[in-house]
Amino acid sequence: MRKTIIAGNWKMYKTIKEAIELSNGLKRELFKLDNQDIDVVLCPPFTALSEVYEVITESNIMLGAQNLYWLDEGAFTGEVSGKMLKEAGCNFVIIGHSERRQFFGETNESVNKKIKAALANELTPILCCGETLKEREAGKTFDVLKDHAQNGLAGISKEGILKIVIAYEPVWAIGTGKTATSVQAQEAHKFIRDLLAKLYDQEVAGQVRIQYGGSVKPENITELMQQPDVDGALVGGASLQVASFTDIVKKAAEVLK
Repeated sequence: MRKTIIAGNWKMYKTIKEAIELSNGLKRELFKLDNQDIDVVLCPPFTALSEVYEVITESNIMLGAQNLYWLDEGAFTGEVSGKMLKEAGCNFVIIGHSERRQFFGETNESVNKKIKAALANELTPILCCGETLKEREAGKTFDVLKDHAQNGLAGISKEGILKIVIAYEPVWAIGTGKTATSVQAQEAHKFIRDLLAKLYDQEVAGQVRIQYGGSVKPENITELMQQPDVDGALVGGASLQVASFTDIVKKAAEVLK
């Protein structure tokens, strides 16, 4: 059985003080959660990683980053390496988020390099893939998913893919209030899983976790989690409040019972 994963992507929100307050609140609300069935990950801005780690250490919450560079060190002003993230306490790192592709020119090639760097530093990559509204309306959803997943995973071994989480994030549903229906989400997740079976094999495909990201809220998490190929959520705006993120995590856990 694949372990559910709920990750909160804080994006460019929360000062250090605010991040400490939020992570303390989540730690308090989720301390009774049985983490045998669910992974909870917080992905604050780089500036707050160490402080959040200090709060959540020895709790059932893990730390993730929102990006990394593919080299361990060098004259790359403004970049952060996997080596640095690991020392800051990270277990996970988001790679190829649509906002990185849209605003910062990320490509499948750079995503692929970052995934390999994350694995080399014993970080679990969360590989994002998903289509824009224009691409969906043009009937290109599956073409985009294949492009992002297949090229992002180029050269990744069977052993490597089992250490990766894939996030399906329909770009048209990120920060818009729109959400893919549970049917649309399941359709995309199943396509990705079937693609993994072709790239690797059926056994591997059955083990890789695929989470949904796109205006996830307490109101829609239960229906999403009831889909057979949806293994969790990458939560944006709703992860910035203790009440809403706690509600999402607890409702996801309820589906497992």
